[in-house]
Amino acid sequence: MTPILSTHGLTAFYGDFQALYGVDFEIAPGETVALIGANGAGKSTLLRAVMGLIRVDPEMIRLDGNPVGSQPPHQMVAGGVAIVPEGRRLFVGMTVEENLRVAIDTARGRAGSWSLDRVFDLFPILREKRREPVQRLSGGQQQMVSIGRALLNQPRLLLCDEITLGLAPRVIREIYEIVPEISNSGTAIILVEQDVSLAKQASDRLYCMLEGRITLSGRSSDISRDAIAEAYFGGGDAVA
Repeated sequence: MTPILSTHGLTAFYGDFQALYGVDFEIAPGETVALIGANGAGKSTLLRAVMGLIRVDPEMIRLDGNPVGSQPPHQMVAGGVAIVPEGRRLFVGMTVEENLRVAIDTARGRAGSWSLDRVFDLFPILREKRREPVQRLSGGQQQMVSIGRALLNQPRLLLCDEITLGLAPRVIREIYEIVPEISNSGTAIILVEQDVSLAKQASDRLYCMLEGRITLSGRSSDISRDAIAEAYFGGGDAVA
């Protein structure tokens, strides 16, 4: 099966600073893959490169087998890739429903199964607060809006960048409970996550990054915590 997304020797720079070193990564349609590692490991940089926010060689990133490196974000979204960014980045001053309808308008004419009602079924609290300005919501509720907005772009691949950062444990559980439903709809998911236990439980496979390199990869259920700890802090070898 052709991966929905793959990277091939991906390198990325911020000016003169090299952030990624020869990263090889892939995710199959409908698969959930976790990307773990400490702060500064390169996880968010990898997502930014995929979304076209960092210039890279076209051949280094492939979508459905086609080179897409450095394609602008709107083209990646049109191709079926959406991101839940770190920090949510909602439209302050607009209501919950208005934020969601921005994505509906952007995705108009694009095939997909996500609707406003389906997002409200996924996050019932958003139906109750649909007319509330987003800045009045709790952090967890704002994250639900951010996830819903990404889903309304009708993605085949959803990139989730630290979606539980700073949230209460109860809210984290609520958010991770909906990951299987998203996956069961046929959407592949990349989860950038620092919580190793959450990453293992929620994913089919995982990659660990350290200083811009992949240090471990394999099926989540097969990788021990000791192997993850070694790869997370240094000294690990990649696992097929």
